Amino acid sequence: MKNSYYPTIGLEIHAELKTNTKMFCACKNDPDEGHPNINICPVCMAHPGALPVINKKAVENVIKVGLALKGKIADLTEFDRKNYFYPDIPKGYQISQYKYPIVSGGQLLGVDITRVHLEEDTGTNKHDKGDYSLIDFNRAGVPLMELVTEPVIHNAKTAGNFARELQLLLRYLDVSEANMEKGEMRVEANISLSSDKNKFGTKVEVKNLNSFRSVEKAIAYEIKRMEELYETGKESEIVQETRGWDESKQKTFSQRKKESSHDYRYFPEPDLPKMKLHEAFDLKKMKKELPELPETKRARYKKDFGIKDEDTEVYINDPVLSSWFEEVAKILGDTDSIKLASNYITSDYVGLKKTNPEVKLIKPENFAELIKMAKGGYISSRATKDIMGRIVINDESPEKIAQKEGLLQQNDEGALKEVIQKIIDANPKVVADYKGGKGQALMSLVGQVMKETKGSANPEVTKKLLINLLK
Repeated sequence: MKNSYYPTIGLEIHAELKTNTKMFCACKNDPDEGHPNINICPVCMAHPGALPVINKKAVENVIKVGLALKGKIADLTEFDRKNYFYPDIPKGYQISQYKYPIVSGGQLLGVDITRVHLEEDTGTNKHDKGDYSLIDFNRAGVPLMELVTEPVIHNAKTAGNFARELQLLLRYLDVSEANMEKGEMRVEANISLSSDKNKFGTKVEVKNLNSFRSVEKAIAYEIKRMEELYETGKESEIVQETRGWDESKQKTFSQRKKESSHDYRYFPEPDLPKMKLHEAFDLKKMKKELPELPETKRARYKKDFGIKDEDTEVYINDPVLSSWFEEVAKILGDTDSIKLASNYITSDYVGLKKTNPEVKLIKPENFAELIKMAKGGYISSRATKDIMGRIVINDESPEKIAQKEGLLQQNDEGALKEVIQKIIDANPKVVADYKGGKGQALMSLVGQVMKETKGSANPEVTKKLLINLLK
């Protein structure tokens, strides 16, 4: 019988910050620069005598994150030198923060945060050149935020959801684009497994996780790998190390022995002053000016609109669509109409947008008019979809289209009775089947009425009249 094991996961997430210039120099911070070694200078290339200067905007961005996480903003903070040699670090050390980070504590999605600090990014190694490698230093010195969680995550899904929520938060705060495919946000997972839930196992760090799916798959793989080693009596093979994630093989692989903090020989950066953040920034004003954050927005949408959670997530991930939906909701007013509008937006509109680049957000008044016509039974569900397909390109009045195309549903019972009687008279066998107990025969008659009226008959009214006439 398989034993019980207890996984513990902590995340370290790096995000490049949106600033005009790099962290310690005036070079352009441009993640889209395609030419190598364009945005460099003596400071970020570590020429002798070149001195760094702190980018105040980058510090402000990290403070915003800390306030949004409800963390403690340090009064006194400083930068440190993290010493290690790697080709993409020109100085032979990285300017980072160790003992006095900008943010301590905080929480996101129920996960406790240890710290959020600021450092500089490294250059980019290019290994696809054959038998040699090259380095692009455009990224070297770009402001980099690092967030470290407490080891309180216990499964891969929670880890993936946390990373997704952090990306959302960074975008809402407008401090980072956090595009994982561009390397603007990178996730590292510290994973351990123990047979005793009160003790941590040996920690393994997995790097090179460049998508949320990879985060979840790598963590799940590591947990399974460790479980198998426990089960086969090879627990000693779980060592403190850094492992990479091989996307093609869908497995982790050993890279190097994991360093401890003392291996980096941290000491205060002598070329930069200490910072007194409570004097340099108006924290109360900054907190007051924070935008509505995803968690708050979710709660408001549930309370005010009562829409499905999956609909809410569509809006949370698309602030432009979200603002437009709120304008539509304001015009409609009642909850039932708003729910109907949301169904059409998150399924039909979003679907059309994916397949047709001409689809756009139209006047909220026109979309609200379409929903009112659908809810009032003036047009069928099919007609609603057809009209929507037109107005999201040409932004026309739905009512005018419905009148012009003869799409308005017939609710006049007198006029419909004549059509229905005609269909009854022409289909004696179907009528006999219905009277004989075959319920589906009724829908056959409804379908023929819809065909006769070119879809303009209200199906509910038609069904009711048919039942009455067939008694």
